[in-house]
Parts: sequence; structure tokens; C-alpha cells
Amino acid sequence: MTKQKNYKKTLIACYLGFVTQAIAANFTPLLFVTFKNTYEIGFEKIALIPLIFYLTQLLIDLAATKFVDKIGYRICVISSQVLSAAGLVLMAILPELLVTPFIGILISVVLYAMGSGLIEVLISPIVEACPFENKEGMMSLLHSFYCWGAVGVILGSTLFFTVFGTGNWKILTLIWAIVPLLNTFNFIFCPIERLTENGDSMRTGQLFRLPLFWLLILLMICSGASEASMAQWASAFTELAMGVSKSIGDLAGPCLFAVFMGISRILYGKMSEKLDLTKTMLACGVLCVICYLMASLSSMPIIGLAGCALCGVSVGIMWPGTISISSQKCPRGGTAMFAFLALAGDLGATVSPAMVGGISNLVGGNLKIGLLVATAFPLILILGLIVLHRKFNRSPK
Repeated sequence: MTKQKNYKKTLIACYLGFVTQAIAANFTPLLFVTFKNTYEIGFEKIALIPLIFYLTQLLIDLAATKFVDKIGYRICVISSQVLSAAGLVLMAILPELLVTPFIGILISVVLYAMGSGLIEVLISPIVEACPFENKEGMMSLLHSFYCWGAVGVILGSTLFFTVFGTGNWKILTLIWAIVPLLNTFNFIFCPIERLTENGDSMRTGQLFRLPLFWLLILLMICSGASEASMAQWASAFTELAMGVSKSIGDLAGPCLFAVFMGISRILYGKMSEKLDLTKTMLACGVLCVICYLMASLSSMPIIGLAGCALCGVSVGIMWPGTISISSQKCPRGGTAMFAFLALAGDLGATVSPAMVGGISNLVGGNLKIGLLVATAFPLILILGLIVLHRKFNRSPK
């Protein structure tokens, strides 16, 4: 008798995969001041850390379109966990071993960024390939684990530093490395299916000739940008608007944003069968515009903070929702489509915070002006969804 495959193991591994990505993206920024004081690294060099992280992730997203199908999902996703764990472990070791500690930090960042990029490309199609019902709700619930991972990293690290001091950051780094290390074994043994049969998925050239594909790419860029513009500047905005300390700003800004984003993904995961995805995303786009306007135009700090927090609700469904729409509208897109969607989302998430900071700097450091200009991203998303609804109601043959 053939043993029935347990896809719940696959789901748990994918949940922890997104938690691993949250650790990679959110832990090191908490150490920037520690790096400055410990290794006497200037902020101009420290600014290279997130740049190198996101650039490496973008390059992996792009390269994955060529090698993932050839190598196979299992080997690639196991590699994502090994690279993430290795990067975190080396973060605690290399700076002390090398003559230039900053080089050790950058090497570590590149390694776990490679793992993060593979996670971005692989986790969604792995879950999409599993024979689950209600894929839209499952995808939204899956992506909520990035949010809870981010909240856990921020709260857990803050608690650790409060009790044991920032001087013990290397111990905490090794503790966080345990998550991807253990999850490696989950991916070794869980069932993993192919997204499409051999030869059935569309080639890159075919995707590029599809107008629908470029519209989906636009939606993904705007989803990533709408999320990151507020998430990356939430702490600074809270400090400036509310006049609070950095630790309180981190908790009231990015942490609260992540909590609301996670809640929205869980709620949609539970209610998705009763809701139309495109219409729900349209409503979220409108709410996102309102939240950006609340944050950028209100003279009352509490309203600005409410706009920042509620923005987490509005952007929660955008990224996983665009992936679900892409699977519905372009079922033969295959791994290449998911890789390009991840690339587009990361591109939006990389460019938009820099744009907000650059514009704010041009107007004398007024962050509200930068966030006001960023309102363009959810507005473009709304227009894209309207075009999608009117022009592409059926999947391409």
C-alpha cells in the first residue's frame, strides 16, 4: 500500500522558511549602532549593508529563473536554509577573525541574502504545487508568517538586549541561526511537488511576450513599494511624529505595522472563500492611499501613527494576493514567473524607501512629503487592478 504524503510537513517547513527570511531581513538592522560602536564603522559604510542585502537578493531572484527547474526545488530550498544559517553563524565569527571586521559582516550578509532570495522564489510555488484547497487563503496565511517572524525578531531581540545587554549580540545571532538549521531537515524529508509537468511551463520569452505578465509585474512592484515605503520609514516617522525614543519608536512603528499586516493576512486566509480577491485588493489599495494621506497630511501625531499602523492592514494582502492572481490568470507561468514576481516585488521594496528618503532630504528632511509622494504606488496598483479586471478576466490559453 502506498503511503499517503503528509503535505502538512511541507506547509510547516514553508512557514519556518518565511520566518527565516524575516530573521535575515530584520535582525541585522537592529545591530547597526552596535557595529558602529564595536568596530568603529561609519554610517556611510553601514548603509551598504541593506544595499548589499537587497542587491544580492535581486540577483538571486533573477538567476533563479535559469537554474531552479534544472537543479530541482528540494536541493534549492535546502540550500536556502543552509546559506541562511551559515550567514548568521559567520556573522558572529568572521568580524573577529578578519583584519577588517566590516568585510566579515558583508560576507555574512551576502550568504544569508542568497538564502533569503531563494526563499522568496521557492516557498510560494512549493505551496502552490501542493494539493491544498483554497489556495488563495493558504497563500495569504503562508505570507503572514513573515510578519510574525519580523515581530518575533524585533520583540525577542529587544527583550534579549534588555536582559543580557547588546554586548552579547553574537550569542543571539547564533540562537537565530538555529531556526534555518533545524528547518533544513524539514525540507529534506517533507514531500515537494513540481509546479508544472516537464515541458508544460512557459519559457521566459513566452512570458515576456504576454501583456498580462507585464501587468502582473507592475502590480508586484507596487505591492512591494507600498509595503516597504511605510515599513522601512515607520520607526523614523514614529520618532519624529510622536517625539518618542528609538526603542519605543521601533515597537510602535515597524513592529505595530508588522502585527497589523500579519493580522490582515490571517483574516483573509480564513475568509478568502467568501471574498473576491481582486475586489478585496482594490479595497485594500484604497485603504492604503487613505493611510498614506493620514500619515503625510495630518498635523495630529496620533492620526499619523494610526495611518502608519493601518497601512499594515492595507498592504497585507497585496503581495500574496498578486501571487495568487498570477497563478490563476497564468497557470503555466511556472518557476520563471514566480522568480520574476519575486524580483519585481524586491525591486519595488528596494527603490521605494530610497525614493522616500531622497525626496524627504530634498525638502529639508520633511519625511511627510516623501510619504506623500509614495502614495503614487497604491494609486498605480488600483489602476492596474482595474485594467486586470476589465481586460484579463480569463486565463490565457
